[in-house]
Amino acid sequence: MTQLSNREARIRHSFNKVAESYDSAAFFQRHTARKLLVHLRQKLGDRQPQRILEVGCGTGFLTQLLREEWPEADILATDIAPHMLEQAQKRAGTGVSFRIMDAAQPDVAGQFDLVCGNLVFQWLAHPQDVLNRLNTIVQPGGIVGFSTLLDGTFSEWQDACAPDQAGTPVYPSVAAVQCLRPALSSGVWVTETCVQQFQNAAAFLQHLRQTGAQVPRADHKTMSVRRLKRAMARFDAAGQGVSWQVAYGCFQKPARAGVFVTGTDTGVGKTFVSACLVKAWKALYWKPLQSGLADEQGDTPTIENLTGCGAEACFPPAGAFQASLSPEAAAHAEGVSIDPASLALPLHDAGRPLVVEGAGGLMVPATDSLMMLDLAQQWGLPVVLVARSGLGTINHTLLSLDALRQKGVAIAGVVMNGPLNPANSQTIAQKGRVRILAEIPHQAEVSPQAVSHVAETLPSWADISAEC
Repeated sequence: MTQLSNREARIRHSFNKVAESYDSAAFFQRHTARKLLVHLRQKLGDRQPQRILEVGCGTGFLTQLLREEWPEADILATDIAPHMLEQAQKRAGTGVSFRIMDAAQPDVAGQFDLVCGNLVFQWLAHPQDVLNRLNTIVQPGGIVGFSTLLDGTFSEWQDACAPDQAGTPVYPSVAAVQCLRPALSSGVWVTETCVQQFQNAAAFLQHLRQTGAQVPRADHKTMSVRRLKRAMARFDAAGQGVSWQVAYGCFQKPARAGVFVTGTDTGVGKTFVSACLVKAWKALYWKPLQSGLADEQGDTPTIENLTGCGAEACFPPAGAFQASLSPEAAAHAEGVSIDPASLALPLHDAGRPLVVEGAGGLMVPATDSLMMLDLAQQWGLPVVLVARSGLGTINHTLLSLDALRQKGVAIAGVVMNGPLNPANSQTIAQKGRVRILAEIPHQAEVSPQAVSHVAETLPSWADISAEC
């Protein structure tokens, strides 16, 4: 195992010391393990993970649940504290491998279908870096899932200690946690508030010691005995309930290389941008639902003409309709309905980027029950959002970005299309917290030459995929 920092060493020592008494006090830890498993099951759906890595397994609450849920899986449970691992091994029994490992420095071989950890996230000094490292050992389509404590945890004790500073850690805000995710993976954080009753302040502090959580924050100054007794008296007078604020986050790595291209509106330039991406990345192309064939040849032949990629690089549409309407309405006009099962993401040649082009904007109906936004969530590819550069684009673009984030859809970036407008581009980047992938000036002619020229200015696929 890599060299631990002083604080990490203190944390390991603390958990080692309480390993045998941990289970008798860890009621909340049991609860979060059960809830995290529920979220993991929902994210995995019908899929059965073959290899599971658990980090920070503690005494094995989640380990045991994972073993019961997926008995055929190869499970590796890890923790920084050797004595905790011993207790976890007693709980989980045979069929699980155990090893000492720092979650911040995963040194494991191969890739996993599921990487998870219960109430370990808040102990990480650089959680985003850890998420990105763990994401590199997740299989395409695999899941990373964690539970973590949030700001407001132990607020009752913190209030009782004021004006002195409680030694309990500073946990991140909900807004800060919502920004933490494996790059370009889809998913959301879901929050929960729990209240645990204690007989008095002494019982609460004893609970912290029994669960190894007594390691104070780095800047904490120890209170005098007199001040501590006053804080305990204030706590007892206010009531003995202590709040836990917790978040559960489950994120899925894209099942294949590629992006989903959508727009803030119809006619915003999705097909031209898609052609430029196909050209720049030597990518495959798929237009799942095509309407308006009575008025034009369709986007797939257009992509072939503009990029020279050839028909072999283009998957056929799942549905093609004559009327210039939404896919749902165009299908109904022909007396048919679109089968959602036909809209499964193509996984052929999965290592080669696939550019999937949507129809219209995010809230365009695709089927009787699915919007384009729902398909973006279902496919799990990071989104390239195409936006106009001119007046009105800030509102439309920020609303689209917000809709994507509400659904937990990863965003690769925004392409601004039209006359250059640096002010709008800068505002969208700042207010939307998003990368501007390109600003494409107005093209006098949409031609293979124009596509080749713009393609040279786009980020490479290596640049985009490096964030995965």
